[in-house]
Amino acid sequence: MMIPLAILEPIERPLSAILEWLHSAVGLPWAWAIIVLTVLVRVVLVPLTVKQIRSMQHLQQHAPELKALQQKYKGDRQKMNEEVMKFYRENSINPAASCLPILVQIPIFISLYYVLRDFEKDVLNVKYPGSDVGWLNVVPNITDNITSHWSGWLLVVIYVVSQLASIISMPMPDPRQKWIMLALPFVFILFIVNATFPVGLLLYWVTTNLWTVGQGLVTRRMFPKPPPPPKRSSRTAPKEVETAGDGTGGGKAAQPSRATAPGQQRVRRRKKKGPRSRR
Repeated sequence: MMIPLAILEPIERPLSAILEWLHSAVGLPWAWAIIVLTVLVRVVLVPLTVKQIRSMQHLQQHAPELKALQQKYKGDRQKMNEEVMKFYRENSINPAASCLPILVQIPIFISLYYVLRDFEKDVLNVKYPGSDVGWLNVVPNITDNITSHWSGWLLVVIYVVSQLASIISMPMPDPRQKWIMLALPFVFILFIVNATFPVGLLLYWVTTNLWTVGQGLVTRRMFPKPPPPPKRSSRTAPKEVETAGDGTGGGKAAQPSRATAPGQQRVRRRKKKGPRSRR
């Protein structure tokens, strides 16, 4: 057995067991069992998703300060990284929290790929022969490759639209990052065309994207965008002016008189010094 398969085996077994339970005990067709499995996975990931949304909103809130900090130290990469990490600690920002749901979904996605790859050979023909593998009278077989039927291309279009909608609904502080994410679905098309990609796996991904879009609409109401932090000013408070009087601060400020002529100032200084001695 290959090492990746051995690592993913603890995830593959529960996925296979849940799919079989949804089909045999609940009575769902295999395509709808995949959709329900996707919903169950996303329900489990709700706490991580809420944490992701709050982290991205928090990062977006401090984005102007972070951008100014990066601009200040753009000539010194090491110093900039140190200051950015210090900025994260001071403002309780965890940039990795925004990636947690995606990192968790990747092994599930790959495990489901291996489950569906030999699904027809290992499950349908052995345990459940003659069972329904279609979906909505459009997809004839969820175990076929995407390029084998026009319904697969229809799901590809739905996938791209749903993926773009899910990315747009997510708050991202960096516009460049959003543009990169918007380009990924089109790159993914090249991958699935050249790979043995089962329709059932794309059905899982489309359901995930639609869930993300609906979840974004709900969380925007539950977690509105926070106000921007107060701007920090570098101006210092003016120093207190010493006042004349009894020292309690109740007198007027002692200011030099501008009405005194320069000649009078020299006479006063001579009086203080006293008369000069003649030789």
